[in-house]
Amino acid sequence: MQGGVRKRGDSWYYYFEAGRVGGKRKKIERKAGNTKKEAQEALRKALNEYEKAGSVIDESDISVADYFDYWYKEYVMINCKHNTQLGYKNIIEKHIKPALGIYRVRSLSPATLQEFLNKKFRDGFTKNTLAGFYGVLSGALKMAVYPYGFRKENPMQYVSMPKYSGVKKDKNDLKVIPLDDFKRIADRFPEGSSFYIPLQIAFHTGLRAAEVCGLTWDCVNLEKRSIKVEKIVIKKDREWVFGTPKTLSSNREIFIGNTLINLLKKHRKNQMENKLEYGKHYIDSHFVCTKENGELVSPDSLKYLSRVVNYELMIPFNFHSLRHTHATMLLEAGANIKEIQERLGHSKLATTMDTYSHITSKLKQDSVDRFESMIK
Repeated sequence: MQGGVRKRGDSWYYYFEAGRVGGKRKKIERKAGNTKKEAQEALRKALNEYEKAGSVIDESDISVADYFDYWYKEYVMINCKHNTQLGYKNIIEKHIKPALGIYRVRSLSPATLQEFLNKKFRDGFTKNTLAGFYGVLSGALKMAVYPYGFRKENPMQYVSMPKYSGVKKDKNDLKVIPLDDFKRIADRFPEGSSFYIPLQIAFHTGLRAAEVCGLTWDCVNLEKRSIKVEKIVIKKDREWVFGTPKTLSSNREIFIGNTLINLLKKHRKNQMENKLEYGKHYIDSHFVCTKENGELVSPDSLKYLSRVVNYELMIPFNFHSLRHTHATMLLEAGANIKEIQERLGHSKLATTMDTYSHITSKLKQDSVDRFESMIK
């Protein structure tokens, strides 16, 4: 694109032709300074900005630190959920910027990125944590190629994850609670305890902790015998607010049995009695899972529950264990895997199959054994 500079009075101006509007040429002219050199420099910058459709970032100088700030603002803050934003922010500020921030994006090499991941591996970070680093770097630098145009190719395509061969997979998140242990937990937090209803809902439905705590009574249909999962609670600026479920598939309606129906009816009645007793001191929030005074039982509160179960009852436990327990019991009872996927809110059947592969393998063998018994 051509342009030029010229002097008018005591000042210098630059000009260039922009795209045609309505078939007519459009000329842009701006005051640039008091010298011809200033005008020529202003023209170069204006042409560069125009060619980049108004981008204010100079691709020749942008550092990794500045680019990740830009990517976080223009992509993450717009497209990602709040908890994902917090996770990415932590990775960028505590790991990527300190190690890679001084480099220029255009000169960031696969070797430097591989060394970064290898060091984190040697420092003892888990496979899941390293996968988070890899995902943020790969996604951000892919967008640095397109649509932002700061690089010609994504260097992360040449970087590989360190291998965790010989390292046992952490199965803490896949603990299944035997019925006897669940009864012990329920005895420790009986009816009237703040944790009784959250425990029962998770055990009978497989809902995630944030889904359990986010339930409001308008989502519970006792006559239809169903619960709608359409929101969760998330912590934002030290305050619990509503957020959207994890995925589109997490927006779901699940059906519940008589045991939970009766527990919820009784709990609703207790809440109304507590409201009358506390009067103006009652926190009327319409949440299902509340303390005696109506205050929300939050996901943070459930961490205390887990500590008591682990250290007092000596039962290996986290609240997510109830989700796995529910799914495992359904599988062992012969429930359809597709129905379990929808009940848990997994976006893909493969996720359910992979998560519970140890159970589905056992069921496949049971099917073979049943066939063998029929032909004998």
